[in-house]
Amino acid sequence: MPRFLLSAFFTLYSFSAFAAIAPQQLVNDARGQINVTVSYDPSYRKIAYPMGDVPLHSGVCTDVVIRALRQQQIDLQQLVHQDMKKAWNSYPKLWGLKSTDSNIDHRRVPNLETFFKRYGQSLSLTDISTFKAGDIVTWRLSGNQPHIGIVSDKTTADGTPLIIHNIGRGTQEEDILFRYKMIGHFRY
Repeated sequence: MPRFLLSAFFTLYSFSAFAAIAPQQLVNDARGQINVTVSYDPSYRKIAYPMGDVPLHSGVCTDVVIRALRQQQIDLQQLVHQDMKKAWNSYPKLWGLKSTDSNIDHRRVPNLETFFKRYGQSLSLTDISTFKAGDIVTWRLSGNQPHIGIVSDKTTADGTPLIIHNIGRGTQEEDILFRYKMIGHFRY
């Protein structure tokens, strides 16, 4: 491939779905949100695009994943928005939208589940040995409420990995892996 085309390719895909992550760094970046993101705020906000974010002191479960991946130059806001524009029919239609919304689409767990199914590796929901630091897990809480978190490098005494997530009290690292109905287990 000519050098100018190769350069254009790498520029185009600098925030691509094909970028490799460093799992331990993802865990460290998620853990770095503990005591920084101290509240839960699901309100809709108009944010910059790309690389937009809600105030760092608050957010929802998806913001933990979004912010940790951004530390590795992976912008889920841009990636999900572009993929939804390209493959609109592949994404859930749970909110009555007729088109994409770069302010919120990446902050919705079902959209991230779809994105990670399309661009990540789907793994076992039951084999504890398959859960590795940096994996992304989704659940449905009571009332079918979607939730997402990152598998930690720390475990309980019985070897169950802890999860870094925000379930309502800000970013926490807790033993919740098998507490709720698991829907997805992804390695990106």
